[in-house]
Amino acid sequence: MAVFSTNLLIHTGTDFDQTFILEDDRTNSVKDLTGVTGFARMRRYSTTPLSQSFQLDFTNRPLGKIRISMTDITTKSLKPGKYFYDVLLKDGDIVECVIEGEVIVKKSVTRP
Repeated sequence: MAVFSTNLLIHTGTDFDQTFILEDDRTNSVKDLTGVTGFARMRRYSTTPLSQSFQLDFTNRPLGKIRISMTDITTKSLKPGKYFYDVLLKDGDIVECVIEGEVIVKKSVTRP
């Protein structure tokens, strides 16, 4: 599977979620994710300690749908700036990066 690259925007103190539909690059059909596990994390730089993990949910495994999310409590602790993230899937012994990109974190102006 090819790595899909897309950038994300997170506002501090708000809920965040993004849904992706993964496709098999050889067949151009949806990727069946039955039995697959995954991880999604973000860091300031690839060499810095973990900044935050996303919650990763398989919303429809046979249709290749996954969702990454963070609660408002989690995003409240993020410092504004640029980060990098990726989503890794593990199928048996094979670990594969399927999504990557930058995350821009902005401080929310309005607060409840």
